[in-house]
Amino acid sequence: MAYRFLLSWRWAGFLMMAALFAAACIGLGNWQMERRNQAVTEIRRVQENYDKPPVPFKDASTYFAVADPEAKWTTVSVTGWYLAQDQRIVRNRPNNSAAGYEVLVPFRLSSGETIAINRGWLPIGNDRPGYPDAVPGPPTGEVAAVIRIKPSEPDLGRDAPEGQLASIDLSHYGRQLDYPLMTGSYGVMTSESPPPSVAPQPLAAPAVKEGSNLSYALQWITFGVLAFVGFGYMARQQARIGREESDMPENTADPAEAVQQPRAPSRPRRSGSEEEDALLDSMGL
Repeated sequence: MAYRFLLSWRWAGFLMMAALFAAACIGLGNWQMERRNQAVTEIRRVQENYDKPPVPFKDASTYFAVADPEAKWTTVSVTGWYLAQDQRIVRNRPNNSAAGYEVLVPFRLSSGETIAINRGWLPIGNDRPGYPDAVPGPPTGEVAAVIRIKPSEPDLGRDAPEGQLASIDLSHYGRQLDYPLMTGSYGVMTSESPPPSVAPQPLAAPAVKEGSNLSYALQWITFGVLAFVGFGYMARQQARIGREESDMPENTADPAEAVQQPRAPSRPRRSGSEEEDALLDSMGL
């Protein structure tokens, strides 16, 4: 058989290497597909919730108590007042590709519940490393605000300086306060009335582009398929070499196959008297 060599341990190892490489490529392709699916889901939520008219807090209060991914970016109207003494800034928060901070303030609703509101973004300061130059305070008195729901973030396991948070982990934030805080979701500021004279910069709208995850996934899957294509090509080449070697003569020096070389023509034999006459002629006698 031309492909009997595939049963050898060597070629079994080649096949195993191709299979492992293909499995790794498929795994990376699935990971990219999962990221793409997450991006598509986020785009759908933005399209469904971001620009809808605001609903009153009483219709969305359960989302602030327990996060619901499908409620993300839902617009909600709230009325109450800020508890400015418990304001915090959140570290390492990019906005439009610039590094900075976000301002998080507890907001006591007229109904008695307390939620956290992200009032916006501040750039990195120049006066004191690790702090913004100034943190605008929230409006005083009763405030009517429009916010968008965003789920609480995970604990990053990092400490932060006094008055700062490493992430918007509402459970961690709530433990720093002397009153109950709804820890399922917080609000991202859209507008507030009366408007303050100085306010943090609004946060950039969420992106609605898929990115390149789908093309990356297809590339990884293609690489996985090519691993077996390469193995098949190598096996075919080895089989061809084996056939050529089997078709070659075993002994090229076989006398039966040797080329007969032409012999020089033999001279006719002379008699004794003729040889004697030739000798005398050569001596000139």
